Amino acid sequence: MITARYLSLAVPLLALLAAARVDRSRAGVDRSRAGRAGALLAFLATGIGIAALDELARRTGWYTFAPVRGSYRGMPVDLWIGWAVLWGPLPVLLRRSLPLPVALGLLLWVDAVAMPALHPLVRLGPDWLVGELVGLLVVALPAQLLGRWCADRRHLAARTLLQVGVFTALLLWFVPSLAFEVGDGSWATVTELPRPVLLLLAQVALVLAAPALAAVREFVTHGGGTPYPWDPPVRLVTTGPYAYLANPMQTCAVALVLLTAALTRSSALVLAAVVAVAFSVAVARPHEEHDLADRHGGAWRAYRRQIRNWWPRGRPYHVGPAAVLFLDDACGPCAATWRFVARRRPVGLLVRPAAEADGVLWRAAYTDGGRSERGVAAVARALGHLHLGWAVVGWILRLPGVGWLAQLVTDAMITPPHPAGPRGGRCPAPSSASWTAPSPPSVRTVSPVCPPAPSPRPPG
Repeated sequence: MITARYLSLAVPLLALLAAARVDRSRAGVDRSRAGRAGALLAFLATGIGIAALDELARRTGWYTFAPVRGSYRGMPVDLWIGWAVLWGPLPVLLRRSLPLPVALGLLLWVDAVAMPALHPLVRLGPDWLVGELVGLLVVALPAQLLGRWCADRRHLAARTLLQVGVFTALLLWFVPSLAFEVGDGSWATVTELPRPVLLLLAQVALVLAAPALAAVREFVTHGGGTPYPWDPPVRLVTTGPYAYLANPMQTCAVALVLLTAALTRSSALVLAAVVAVAFSVAVARPHEEHDLADRHGGAWRAYRRQIRNWWPRGRPYHVGPAAVLFLDDACGPCAATWRFVARRRPVGLLVRPAAEADGVLWRAAYTDGGRSERGVAAVARALGHLHLGWAVVGWILRLPGVGWLAQLVTDAMITPPHPAGPRGGRCPAPSSASWTAPSPPSVRTVSPVCPPAPSPRPPG
């Protein structure tokens, strides 16, 4: 078994070194670096995925491992690493020679030959091939897509979604499970809680995660990049959560880990959060700031003079042209929204009647530097211009599923879609008569960076 363990680790690693040399010789420096970044991400994805697959295999009887030293939850670590290399970074580095279907077919063939040969280290059940196919489809295939898309900078939205899945699994499952294995704590303290308490805790976790998810969206839509440090945005992002905090993803991640530590009663997980903060401050932050200063120069330095790490501002930072929120001033709920926004002195936002929009609007509209939103999403974006509390509400409203449900309720119970604008009509909402008041041409508020102009009163 010792020889089998050595070979299980050494052969994939030697093949990986050879593949890296081949990739470096065929690509330039930048493309080779991107390939290595994609390979590393694929290794992380397969490592986490294989650990989860092993948990499932023990319950289904697909396969088990002989009890040996140097194991993680019964799986030999050397076999785990070699398996993750084989399924993840190796095919990514060879992607120019191995199309994805060919790579998956070769992985199936290699595992079909190698796993029976690893007996008695690997003990196969009667349905082990089912587990093999599940692993290839659920672990290897997504990891290959993620690594290849990252290496070639393709499918930005899809690769970001896969990254979010990998980092969520790392943060909320793998790191806690590892902390429980080497330290203290248990998932049992969570699973034994009453269902209403679990529901409340899920809502707390959603609030903590909302800024991070909104920051990811800003990276994609505004920055043209992803949260992965070696696949960053190409444009400086200072909107969304970054208008309040310089590191919203890291802050939310630490908050979620600490919440998990409190629920599972794990001091080891608290230590992991402390180590993560120390690494961020001492290692990641200097590298990140040097890179951003090189790429964005004075704009980055001006931003960092106003925005801190770990402690958010109360009011948002804004620079550049103001965003615009178009509302139908003849609609009662829209006029109420106008007054609500204007009374809170939004930063970097113009509120204008729908009649000034280009064409007919059927819902509220928000525009900012070429990006636009409609309906509840538009109002949610406007909330980000008020202060931190309302910004969090806006980020929650824009979460997938939440935004769709909020729009459905708004259309059905508050104000249905209706034409407004140069050729539009009057809002059909029954309450419009009691809410409507004459509207000024616009309400303008901008950030301290841009001096505010005198503003007329909002409707009502």
